[in-house]
Amino acid sequence: MHPISPLEQTLHAARALVLADLAAGDVTASDVVSMVEESVAQRRWWVEQWPEGADYVAGLVAQDVQDALLEAYGRWPLCPACGGADPHALEVEPELGPDPHWVCHKAGVKVAALGSLAGATGEAASS
Repeated sequence: MHPISPLEQTLHAARALVLADLAAGDVTASDVVSMVEESVAQRRWWVEQWPEGADYVAGLVAQDVQDALLEAYGRWPLCPACGGADPHALEVEPELGPDPHWVCHKAGVKVAALGSLAGATGEAASS
């Protein structure tokens, strides 16, 4: 068995975090998973060009998928902190930095770390 390179570990971790958040909202259709795979492929090239950016890959993949979903389906992930009166999407912060998390700018709160939306939305308990 060959060891997995640090680059591949980073990409696999980013994929897993974003897929966990998509699953928390039951947004796991095959075309959505393909959006994740496309982003990971593009970010592989990006981090090969700029290895110092490896810590930023997970947040960038989340943003890529969020943008692709907006174009195809609508806003994702919807904010669980503000209720459903005025549905709006969470945003990834920092935009380019390590330790990405979902925030609601409307309420000014950190909702969940990337990969942890299930705990913030209560999906894990209701599934």
